[in-house]
Amino acid sequence: MAKKKSEGDGETIAVNKGLFVRCRYCGQKNTVKAEYKNNSANCGKCKLPLSNEPHKKFADLRKHEYIHPSDSKALAALKAIPGIDSALKKLLSVTGESAIRVTFMASAVKVTPKQCPDLYAKLQIACTTLGVDMPDLFIQQNPVVNAFTGGVEHPIIVLHSSLIERLNEEETLAVLAHEVGHIHAEHVLYLTAAQLILAVATIPLASLPVAVIFKEILTATMRGALLAWMRRAELSCDRAALLVVQDPHVVGRTMMKLAGGTFASKIDYDLFLEQAREFQKNYDENKLDKFWADIINAGLSHPFPIWRVSEILKWVESGDYEKVLANN
Repeated sequence: MAKKKSEGDGETIAVNKGLFVRCRYCGQKNTVKAEYKNNSANCGKCKLPLSNEPHKKFADLRKHEYIHPSDSKALAALKAIPGIDSALKKLLSVTGESAIRVTFMASAVKVTPKQCPDLYAKLQIACTTLGVDMPDLFIQQNPVVNAFTGGVEHPIIVLHSSLIERLNEEETLAVLAHEVGHIHAEHVLYLTAAQLILAVATIPLASLPVAVIFKEILTATMRGALLAWMRRAELSCDRAALLVVQDPHVVGRTMMKLAGGTFASKIDYDLFLEQAREFQKNYDENKLDKFWADIINAGLSHPFPIWRVSEILKWVESGDYEKVLANN
C-alpha cells in the first residue's frame, strides 16, 4: 500500500483503487476515488471541499492584528462617552442575556454534533482556527437573510434559514467565521446592546415597558454611537472570516449572494469585483458619492455588501492579510 504526504496539513493515503484524504479543515479521513480533485469531493463530516492545500490554525491570534481601522476609531469614540460601560452593564442586568437564550431555545433549532452535524463541524473549524471557545449555535426560520451573535458571558450564534439555503458549504463557513470573529474581537457586549437598540425600535417591542427602561438607561448619544460602531465592526469580522476560509473569493462570493440574492447564480463574479473596485474609487475620489454613501449606510445595521467586498480586496492587495498569516 503506497503512501504519500502533501505539503502542510494535507495527507493522502492510497488504498486499493481509492484514497484516504484527510480534510484540511476538520481533520476527518475520507475515502474517495483517486481522481477526487476533478470530482470536487466533499468531506463526509464538515461537507467542505477536500483538498491537499494546507489550512492554517492560529495558536495566538491577537484581535488588533486584523481589526479594521474604522472599527478601532468608532469603538474609541464609543468608549469616550461618559458612563457608557456602566450604562450597558445596567441595561443588560435589566434585560438579561437569559432572555436571549430562552428565546432561541424555544423558537429555533439548536445545532449539536447530532443535529445538523456538518454545521456543528464548521463551527468547530471556525473556533479552532481563531482560538475561540465553542458558543451555542441556533438555526431560526426567518425570511430575512441574516446571522448574528448575542449574549455576554455565554454568547450564542444564530443563523437564519434563508441565509443557509442561499450559500454553499464554504460560504456558510465564512458566515460562521464572521460571527465567531465577533467573539474573538470581544465585540459581544457592545454588539448585544446595539442589537437591543434595533429590536426596541421595532413596532412589537416599542410599546412594551422594557422599551421605556431601555431609553432611560441609554442616551440618544450612546445609542447613535453604538449603531455607528456596529456597522464598522462588521468590517473586522469579514477579515476574521477570511482568516478562517483563507480564500478572499469565498468571502467575495458570499457578499455577491447578499447583494444579488437568488439571482446570484447568473451574476459574473469578475464583473462584480470590478463593480466593488469602481465603488471604492468613486468613494475615495468623489466627495458627493462619499457623502451619499455615508448618509444612506448610516441607516443600516451592516455596511453595503459591495463596500465590504472592496474593503476585503484592499486588505488582501495591501499585503496586510498575508502579514497576519506569516506572523502567526
